[in-house]
Amino acid sequence: MPHPPFSPAHARAARLRIGLTPEQVAAAMSQLGLHRTATAVLSWEQGTLAPSEPELFALSGALWCPVPELMALQPRSLREHRLARQFTADRLAERIGMDAPAYARAEQDHHWTGTSRQTLLLAEALGLEPDRLLRVIRRAGDLDALLRQAVEGRWKQHTAALARLVDAPERTVARALRTLHQEHGRFNEAYMGHVVARSDEARLREIATERAAWLYDLTRRFLALVGHGDGPVP
Repeated sequence: MPHPPFSPAHARAARLRIGLTPEQVAAAMSQLGLHRTATAVLSWEQGTLAPSEPELFALSGALWCPVPELMALQPRSLREHRLARQFTADRLAERIGMDAPAYARAEQDHHWTGTSRQTLLLAEALGLEPDRLLRVIRRAGDLDALLRQAVEGRWKQHTAALARLVDAPERTVARALRTLHQEHGRFNEAYMGHVVARSDEARLREIATERAAWLYDLTRRFLALVGHGDGPVP
């Protein structure tokens, strides 16, 4: 599973606000059941490493800081709402009586297949009204689909629709789409270059894996580029 959204600057600000050293943060995390070093805490603050979901939850507790503040965003997707409530995917699936792989697919595909009872339990766990929960899932799905069409095809024709969907200026959205379209193009150029050069299959699989990871993170990168989140954009 990819690392959750995370803002190194917000984490450091939260630590300084309560006057803790990295060593004290690590000690507080250990008391919460997750043993990490002060070096790890500093690596997160410097942006050289990103915390996993359990590390994000423990850091939130150690800093007395809400998870959304450390993510530097208002939750939009199903996964972000889950993280904000400090649920692992498996624990939330168990709570609502859903098969864990089925729940994971719902998060990834933004397509909810749960029963009415599971929907009610999910909404309750996430602190959302059921109708708002379904809008969250559908909206994220629409955004993902439009973004993929934009980066894989003619991005300009999707600018207005995406600007309406995320409530951002068209000029800002256009700049973000141009950047993402260029990044996607570099993956294709690299792949075809290795095909022409008859590189070994391992290198082709590596590029394909990198592209898949980039596509998985596409929505977060887009929202950061248009200013709907202060998480780092590598």
